[in-house]
Amino acid sequence: MPDRLNKQEIAMLREEMEMLMGERASLLKVVGAAAVLVANTDGRHLPPEAAEAAELLSMQVNELPEETLLEALESVQAKADPDDLDIS
Repeated sequence: MPDRLNKQEIAMLREEMEMLMGERASLLKVVGAAAVLVANTDGRHLPPEAAEAAELLSMQVNELPEETLLEALESVQAKADPDDLDIS
């Protein structure tokens, strides 16, 4: 019985890990698209409300570890230098 319970727990953990990895992949695509948007947006040409949101987004993108940002950019097949994304 304990062996069967262990197998069930392992199966549940495996399913949870697969779900989390899928969510991570989706989030990386969102972050990659956001980073490209930030890099290609001139806040001076945005309405004030949108400029505030863009500034918040750029701050969050800039706080990411470089490795995560590069992975996010790769996930959307963006060809950008992480240094180009520093909009602060």
